[in-house]
Amino acid sequence: MSKLALFIFKIFGWKIVGELPNFKKFVIVGAPHTSNWDFIIGRLYFFVYKIPVQFFIKKEWFFFPMNLLLKSLGAIPVNRGKNTKLTEEIVKTFRERDELVMLVTPEGTRKYNPDWKKGFYYIALLAKVPIVLGYVDYSTKTAGIGSHLYPSGNIEEDMKFILDFYRTVKGRFPEQGVR
Repeated sequence: MSKLALFIFKIFGWKIVGELPNFKKFVIVGAPHTSNWDFIIGRLYFFVYKIPVQFFIKKEWFFFPMNLLLKSLGAIPVNRGKNTKLTEEIVKTFRERDELVMLVTPEGTRKYNPDWKKGFYYIALLAKVPIVLGYVDYSTKTAGIGSHLYPSGNIEEDMKFILDFYRTVKGRFPEQGVR
């Protein structure tokens, strides 16, 4: 699958950039999330590196036969309407496993959202794992890793660092990205 994914990247003129950090456990932010194509390009990226990433997707996508495909790709259904203590469950999962890569799109929507959900930050902070900044940039046709950080506990300062990075990345619909 790795070679096929790389071949698909090349056919469509996309490049993979940045070095994936050598962590066994981390939260990876996928932003800006402005199109469903972000998922396809991002998933190909993880296939290239043979990373068994897991990610959240609204439970409404889990209908037969789509649920079978999504589960095979690492999807976890989420009920976005209820207080489900999801953060605590994920932290527990990080503590129990030797390896785990969790992809989160903190915008929570493909539309412009200046108020990112902070669950990814608290998951990384409480699980004591780094936050890796992954991206798909349509202006340069690149997918990759920009940087990483260990959450300091100062969410304002850390979020400024994260958002400043993502202001340099252009989504498929740039007006819906980070401003």
